[in-house]
Amino acid sequence: MTSDKLPWSGAVFQKQPISNSYPVANNIPKPPPLYAWIAIGALILFTVAGIAVRAASIMRPGYILVSFAVALLLYFRYPALYVGFTLWMWFITPFVSRLIDYYSGSFDETRLILVSQYLVSFITMYSFKDLPKYARQGGLPFILALMGVIYGYLIGFIKTSPVTATRSLLDWLVPVSFSFYFISNWRNYPEYRKSIQSAFLWGVLITGVYGVIQYLFAPEWDRFWLLGTKITSFGDPEPLKIRLWSTMASPGPFAVTMMAGLLLLFNCSGPLVIPTAAFGYLSFLLALVRTLWGCWLVGLLSMITAIKPKLQMRLMVTILVMTLCVVPLTTMEPFAEAINSRLQTLTALDKDDSANVRKKIYEDGLGRALTNYLGNGIGNAFIVDSDGKIQPIVFDSGILETFFTIGWFGAILYLGAMIMLLLKVFQYTEYRFDAFMAASRAVALGCVVALPGGGAMLAFSGMLLWGFLAIVMAGHKYYQHQTQVNNFQQAYPQYYQQNINNFPQG
Repeated sequence: MTSDKLPWSGAVFQKQPISNSYPVANNIPKPPPLYAWIAIGALILFTVAGIAVRAASIMRPGYILVSFAVALLLYFRYPALYVGFTLWMWFITPFVSRLIDYYSGSFDETRLILVSQYLVSFITMYSFKDLPKYARQGGLPFILALMGVIYGYLIGFIKTSPVTATRSLLDWLVPVSFSFYFISNWRNYPEYRKSIQSAFLWGVLITGVYGVIQYLFAPEWDRFWLLGTKITSFGDPEPLKIRLWSTMASPGPFAVTMMAGLLLLFNCSGPLVIPTAAFGYLSFLLALVRTLWGCWLVGLLSMITAIKPKLQMRLMVTILVMTLCVVPLTTMEPFAEAINSRLQTLTALDKDDSANVRKKIYEDGLGRALTNYLGNGIGNAFIVDSDGKIQPIVFDSGILETFFTIGWFGAILYLGAMIMLLLKVFQYTEYRFDAFMAASRAVALGCVVALPGGGAMLAFSGMLLWGFLAIVMAGHKYYQHQTQVNNFQQAYPQYYQQNINNFPQG
């Protein structure tokens, strides 16, 4: 071939050094990871010291600032560590908040410290600078979702206070920005995969262990917080009467996290898997969130059918071993009564208070949500009743909440974007050899199935839904690129060797 043009997967490239605006992580100098761990260690030391000296007035804003500074360092210098750090911020910050409240003797009704989770995640907004580049490369759903959220924010900005609308905007915006971060940095997919699996392995173990401790002993700081919030749906502040939420803010997000972690656990190996599964499943059941139990099962079935037969056999063996370890624990007191009583309600939903409340919410809210064409706006979760009084709206459904909040226009864009992503990830074939991608799709599907029964598309739950859809897309892009590189290397080995340092690797 004498032409200076080289065919590569149907495209034509000029014979010149190949550039890459997104350099390979392995080809660019990195500071030693020691710096990252020093920064993380400094945050831990600051937190422990602040709680020990009971300096709540310094600790609350200080924790926000220090964690944000650490996140900035990790985001720009250690992308994989940034992802793991962000997940851990959502895992443990509510627990840190309760410790600060208890040891300072002052209950913070504003829960200011929880802003830190959002700020750490909000850094991914920086990745939106690449959104125009990806408009035709898988980025269209994110553009549509962003348009829907911005529309809802503008309505909320008009109908409620700017502060309220902006605060609630974070719940909607962070999942979209966090997920697009994976798309715009798909070349780091192997590092993200390792970081996410590690974070959830340790996260499920630690939060699972603490969840069981919380149920058995009801630590003083959890009692103090539960009494301060006056939330009755979390159970009574006594041992064996708590509906556990472990280190997180409530049983719902904790159950979503455990569902995700337990599905990812099927891809893990090593001595930690069995104890992690035991404590993870036990605490997952003690959270008593029935909807997420069903979503876990849907996700598991999706995962089993996606992988190749050899991996299916290994997965079935893993399920059998985990079952033998977990089932005896759930049949032992003091766990059996709480779990079995909740399971029995599945066969008598008409007599279950929770199911009846949810049914009434649908009866009262369905017409109101679907006829509110413009939407109430993000942050405006109130209506005026027939007596002229302002009443808060409770939508125990992500679908109803979407239509009520951002109206038909916003909901079509937002939910349409989600459906586009879901349909897209079901077309991929890499699941047969990448079990992490199969597990990630299973997690995303489980979160989507949970939408009719809860708001699983907002805040951290939304980050898991959108994030795992995006990490599947990132994996697909990564493997597509690797195939192209391998084909090019085989077709033009001499040219590839001459330009290997400049070639865009995965």
